[in-house]
Amino acid sequence: MSGQGRRRLFKKDTHRTVLLALLVVSGGGLTAAGDVIVGGMKGEALLPLPDAPQLDPGRVELGRRLFHDKLLSKRREVSCSSCHDLATGGTIHAARTVGYEGKMHAFNAPTIFNVGNNYRLGWRGKFTSLVSQNDAIIHDSNLLAMDWPTLLSRLNSDRSYADAFSRRYGGAAERENVLDALVSYQKSLATPDAPFDRFLKGDKKAITPLQKHGLKLFTEYGCVSCHQGSNIGGNMFQIFGVFGEPGAETFPTPEDLDARLDQADRNVDVFRVPSLRNVALTAPYFHDGRTATLRDAIAIMGRSQLGRRLTESDVDALEAFLNSLTGVYSGKELAQPNTEESR
Repeated sequence: MSGQGRRRLFKKDTHRTVLLALLVVSGGGLTAAGDVIVGGMKGEALLPLPDAPQLDPGRVELGRRLFHDKLLSKRREVSCSSCHDLATGGTIHAARTVGYEGKMHAFNAPTIFNVGNNYRLGWRGKFTSLVSQNDAIIHDSNLLAMDWPTLLSRLNSDRSYADAFSRRYGGAAERENVLDALVSYQKSLATPDAPFDRFLKGDKKAITPLQKHGLKLFTEYGCVSCHQGSNIGGNMFQIFGVFGEPGAETFPTPEDLDARLDQADRNVDVFRVPSLRNVALTAPYFHDGRTATLRDAIAIMGRSQLGRRLTESDVDALEAFLNSLTGVYSGKELAQPNTEESR
């Protein structure tokens, strides 16, 4: 849809038409009763998270070693897990991480959990392949700052790695099999069997009455128009601040909305919609880590994305629902971080 076409949607009856625009973009819709319809089929907007795919256990283990090994960075100072710690929700609790040369990264580190189930990758959604994303991360001068000749020389000079690559790939470490091992491990990082997954599969007692009310609001208020699918996000783009600058206390005029759309046409404030899986564990929130608590993030989303000032009881219910999205990894429920900031 062109910018001019979007503006026509926004000009008349702003609240309803913006929601309509979001639903058109997502391919969904709402019935008069607020039931979600996606692709013409009722009730398919939110799906249970599938288990991790069948993967070669040896290659997953090799990828795990590589993911946690500082050998992958030019100065042997950082690893993938430096920014994606499985003990803290697959991310780290910092607004933005500090890069290889001491330069702060542009974006908050997204969780690595369930990354294999995202269609788009990274906050800007530049990648649709974990292979290409990992290759870019290895080369990025502010991430691992590595080059393939140096990395392959290190791996093939290390007897343990050389033996592992020989066993798993039948030869020396090469660009293709290093990336395959990393991607195999990352695809294994699925967190199914959250209470909400069990609810979707028919266990109506898996979530509490308050969480069910939060699900109802999540659906009726339109959150589900962007946060949908089995990852509850991760597969489309959206303007951050449809109704004005996130965090603003006042709602914009139609002219303000025109200005926001002009920015969106230039991709200034357009981001990949993040997955909400395990969101209770991944504070701080948003692309720049600006918001410390989930409650505050929910309130901001209500104003900036839905044009709605949420009540305290709305936030209570939505937060409870989002807590039901915390899943299970390696046989254990992911733990809540023991910090006041990420409650």
